[in-house]
Amino acid sequence: MTLVPPPFDPELAAALELVKDVLTPGLTLEEIDGIRQGPGLQLLAALDLTLDGFFEVEDRTVPGPAGAPEISLLICRPAAAPRSGPRPVIYHVHGGGMVIGTNRVGVDAALGWAKELDAVVVSVEYRLAPEHPHPAPVEDVYAGLVWTAGHAAELGADPERIVIAGASAGGGLCAGLALLARDREGPALIGQVLLCPMLDDRNDSPSTHQMAGVGVWDRTANETGWTALLGDLRGGPDVPAYAAPARAEDLSGLPPAFLDVGSAETFRDEVVAYASRIWQAGGVAELHVWPGGFHGFDGLAPQAAVSQDARAAHLRWLRRLLGS
Repeated sequence: MTLVPPPFDPELAAALELVKDVLTPGLTLEEIDGIRQGPGLQLLAALDLTLDGFFEVEDRTVPGPAGAPEISLLICRPAAAPRSGPRPVIYHVHGGGMVIGTNRVGVDAALGWAKELDAVVVSVEYRLAPEHPHPAPVEDVYAGLVWTAGHAAELGADPERIVIAGASAGGGLCAGLALLARDREGPALIGQVLLCPMLDDRNDSPSTHQMAGVGVWDRTANETGWTALLGDLRGGPDVPAYAAPARAEDLSGLPPAFLDVGSAETFRDEVVAYASRIWQAGGVAELHVWPGGFHGFDGLAPQAAVSQDARAAHLRWLRRLLGS
């Protein structure tokens, strides 16, 4: 049976039409270098991360995993005195299919939350696949979290109120990070924000087949990202849960999770399944499936009504979590 893709939201479809010649759904290993050198990532260096002086911005080099290189953290702290006591931390992990990106990618969303919530943002740079396959990315992300929790007082932050957050590959790494922190009895996490997260290397759900060749990140691109991260292990029986959290047998004991995904994207079914398994394990999760949303829709078309609803939901959940 042929699987027909669900329709895009009309406003989102119009936005996608405008960029269809430069934003194709597929990605091959051979194209990674070109994208890394392209103008999109270079433009991030020119962003005003201070938000007109609201944040003080610092790049800090800190120890990486044992025996591995140091890592870079982008630290953004409100310049004004805190509203009350140590600030919460939004520990941000960037997206990019495990193969592209820097700690500037997607951090604008975290900065927007932090401005409203009087929070510190720490965005971690991690080694990219295929040059650095699993476990390098998630171990870098864990090392940055350990440093952040251990130096919270220096940042004017509360080590007991750390929220991890990421989109796409960053969301998948955050899910793996939550598992690592639980199993290693590492830093306490108050919550995890998993936006259209990349969770399952098997790449074989109905939504992966429905969206083949359609939208922003399709089955071909997904295979490229997972193969870069896992090599010959991808899709086989021996993939560790810290690499592909959908493989985790036990989802109990995790911090409360916010998960969202579009109805018209590759990751839809794995995200819904992950939320369901958190509930089945006795955990706390809030799940949104945005009708007609493609992968990363609220970043590409922020003025669309469904994008504004999604962004408002992110902030509402964080306010409840942090009591801000």
